[in-house]
Amino acid sequence: MLTCKGLELRQGSFSLTADVTFDSGQIIALIGPSGAGKSTLLAAIAGFLKPVAGQISWGTQDLTDLPPGARPMSMLFQDNNLFPHLTAAQNVGLGLRPDLRLSKDEQKTVEAALTDVGLEGLGLRKPSALSGGQQSRVALARVLIAGHPLVLLDEPFSTLGPALKDEMLVLVKDKLIATDKTVLMVTHDPADARRIADQAALVADGFVAAPVKTDVLLDNPPSALAAYLGTVRIS
Repeated sequence: MLTCKGLELRQGSFSLTADVTFDSGQIIALIGPSGAGKSTLLAAIAGFLKPVAGQISWGTQDLTDLPPGARPMSMLFQDNNLFPHLTAAQNVGLGLRPDLRLSKDEQKTVEAALTDVGLEGLGLRKPSALSGGQQSRVALARVLIAGHPLVLLDEPFSTLGPALKDEMLVLVKDKLIATDKTVLMVTHDPADARRIADQAALVADGFVAAPVKTDVLLDNPPSALAAYLGTVRIS
């Protein structure tokens, strides 16, 4: 269970408050207008932004003052955060050992992770030799292999075409939830939230609302979300 208790974040003149709990083993979409603070919240949870006040905890573990590398989480960014000079297998292997001194068993684990996301036989390719969808799969394999219970997704598939994005969302749901991960996903697309998120939390007007079932939020949106959605009809 991820808890933000009395959390207060500031960046310049922008401020965001959160007093909310996210259930374990769920995919939770963070949805709201551009600039509302969705990515800011993820940055604080990941340890890249220090709160002005409040506490972030995972179960009984206080994460508030821990550096990013000491937190039990993995994060997928929009650019996948792959190292261009490393092969796909090496990029995945970073999830096991940052020094890449992998044992034979660990190398087999990397190969299995690549196979698991549909990249069997492509481990020696560098990111420049992979398509955008394949690069996203490499990043996802690294998250799977790291074994952290919490995964933060900052719109990592937003640059993919509709078919590839849908394919990656299905992979996220199938692979991460199958391993009992808790997933916090920033999205601007309510259709993506409906596609895979168990719950959704509105981020708007400087405040993070408590998550509710995704269909409940999108079928009966509060005024801030209704204004954001406009006349878009979601089937």
